[in-house]
Amino acid sequence: MPDFETFPPVPKVVTVAGTAVELTPIRLGELPRLLAAVRPIAADLSADLSAEPDWLDLLARHGEEVLELLTLATRRERAWIEGLALDEAVTLACAVFEVNADFFVRRVAPSIARSGERLAPILSAGTTPSPGSSPPATATPR
Repeated sequence: MPDFETFPPVPKVVTVAGTAVELTPIRLGELPRLLAAVRPIAADLSADLSAEPDWLDLLARHGEEVLELLTLATRRERAWIEGLALDEAVTLACAVFEVNADFFVRRVAPSIARSGERLAPILSAGTTPSPGSSPPATATPR
């Protein structure tokens, strides 16, 4: 492995609400809580990976999860995140998504695709007919 690959990632600094916030990729210990926050919004995040997510729509439909995601990804207090002006929150969300794009593209999107592939046969089969009547409990006389 070349020496430059062993250096930690350089943080992306974004100024929000007059505060410089250093963003780095998600760490292993943060993953369980982050995945729990991302799971409900994963399909919306991966709908069109070439475009920026519609943060206002995500906030409207998944507000708690987006707030938790921003809290975890920025390593800031939840109250600070909640106190942001809407435009600042969107700026921060865009920066978080950019810094962790590799995570979203390589982990979240394929996971959604695999789930869809597993569900497709079940959904396309429709409902299955109920089983027929069970055989009579007593023999019929001859």
